[in-house]
Amino acid sequence: MGSSPITPKPNRPRKRSRLLYEHRISLYSFLVALPALLVSTVLVWMQPWTNGSRLALTGAELFVWWLLALALQEQTTRPLQTLANVIGSLREEDYSFRARNATAEDALGELSLEVNALADMLSSEKVRTIEATALLQRVVDEIDAPLFAFDPGTLLRLVNPAGEHLLRQNRIRMMGRKAAELGLQECLSATNETVVELNVGESQARWLLRRSSFRQAGVPHTLVVLSDVSRALREEERRAWQRLIRVLGHELSNSLAPIKSIAGSLSSRVQSTEIDPDVRNDLQRGLEIIEMRSASLQRFLEAYRKLAQMPKPNLKDVPLGALVSRVAALEMRVKVCVKEGPNVVFQADPDQLEQMLINLIRNAADAVLENTSTATKKPCEQGTHSEVADVVVRWDTDPAQVMLAIEDEGPGLLNPANVFTPFYTTKPTGSGVGLVLCRQIAEAHGGSIEISNRRGSHGCLVKVVLPRSAYNATPLTNFRN
Repeated sequence: MGSSPITPKPNRPRKRSRLLYEHRISLYSFLVALPALLVSTVLVWMQPWTNGSRLALTGAELFVWWLLALALQEQTTRPLQTLANVIGSLREEDYSFRARNATAEDALGELSLEVNALADMLSSEKVRTIEATALLQRVVDEIDAPLFAFDPGTLLRLVNPAGEHLLRQNRIRMMGRKAAELGLQECLSATNETVVELNVGESQARWLLRRSSFRQAGVPHTLVVLSDVSRALREEERRAWQRLIRVLGHELSNSLAPIKSIAGSLSSRVQSTEIDPDVRNDLQRGLEIIEMRSASLQRFLEAYRKLAQMPKPNLKDVPLGALVSRVAALEMRVKVCVKEGPNVVFQADPDQLEQMLINLIRNAADAVLENTSTATKKPCEQGTHSEVADVVVRWDTDPAQVMLAIEDEGPGLLNPANVFTPFYTTKPTGSGVGLVLCRQIAEAHGGSIEISNRRGSHGCLVKVVLPRSAYNATPLTNFRN
C-alpha cells in the first residue's frame, strides 16, 4: 500500500518575544551609563595602583551603577503599578483606591490626577445610579397600576406589588414563567392603547393596556402597564342608561297616563251600557288588562327612575353593627345570622346604605329559597347560642376602610359577569335594578362591591368595601376569610 503524501504545514510567523517593561528599563539604564562606566574603568586602570585596588574600584563602580539602575526601575515602574491597580479596581467597580503623588508638577503626577478624577466621577455616577434605581423601584412598587416586563421569550422578568395582587401570586413564584401561564398572553398580542378583559382569578375588571419596549443589558424587553378603567366605563354606561331612562320614562309616562285613564272611563261606561252580558264581560276583561298593564308599566318605569334620580350621599356617622342588625331583622323568610365584628362608626348615608343592605340580603334570601332542597345551612354562633343560618352577614375593619361580607346558601351564579348589567335578571319578577343600584350606592361612597361564587361550596359571596371617611381610599387587604 502506498502512503499518502504529507502536506507540509504552512510556516506561521512566530511572535517575537519582548522583554518585560522592567527589564527594558534596566537595559536602558545600563546602556546610558555604559560610556561613563567604560571611561571611569579606563582611567582607574591607567593609574599606578595595584591590581587589587583597581578591581575594588571597578567593582564599587559596578555596584553603584546597579543600585542606581534598581532605583531608576523602582521610580519608573512602581507608580505605573499603582495606576494599574487603581484602574483594575475601577474595572471591578471598587472606587475606594486612589493613586499617590498626584500633583500637577510632572507628567506622571498629572496622569495620577486624571485617574483619581476618573475614579471620583465613576464613584459619583455609581451613587447616582444606585439612588435612581432605588427611586425607580420605589415608584414601581408604589403605583397602583399593575406593571409587568417580559423578555423576548415572553418570560416574566419584572412585576410590582399591584401585579402580584392582580394575579394573586407571589413574585418569587411568578418570575421566569411565561405570559400564557399567567393569563397575560393577551397583553402581548392585543393592540396597544386598547381595553382588554383579563381572565385572571375572579377579576371582572376591564383594563386599559399600555405597552412599550426597553432594553436591559442589550436585550429588548416589553413593558406592560394596566390601568383599571372599569369604574370609569361603568360611570359612562350609567350616564347613558340615565339619559335613556329619562327619555323613555318621559315619553312612556305621557302615553300611559291617558291610556290608563281612558281604560278606566271605558270600563265604567261599559258597566252602565245595556249590551250582551258576554260582550260586556269580554270588554271589561280587556279594559282591566289594559289598565293593569299600564299601571304595571308605570311601576316598572318608576323603578328604573331610581337609577337616574339617586342623590349624592348625605354623610353622617353611622354605627355599623346597629345598622346591619336592624336590616337583617327585616328579612323574615329565611334565617339571617349576623356575625358581629369590631364596633365601628363610619361616615355614610344611612338611608342609602340601608337600602343597599336590604337589596343584598333580599337577593341572598331569594337565592336560598330557590335552593331549599339542596341547601346546607351554616352554623352561626351568637353569644352562647349555636344556630344554623341560610344567610350570614359579617364585617371587619382596618384604619381606613370597612368591609362587609354577605354569604348565602343559594345555587350560585351561572354568569357572574352580568350581575351588574342594567335590566339583566334571572328572577321571574325581577327588574334588573337592585344590584345596579347597590353598586351605584357603594361607588357614590367611594367604595366598591364584588359578587362571586363561594369557593369550595355552593352559594354566593358579596363583598362591599366602604371608606371609613370621605378622605380614605386605601384598599383593605387583611379581611379575614
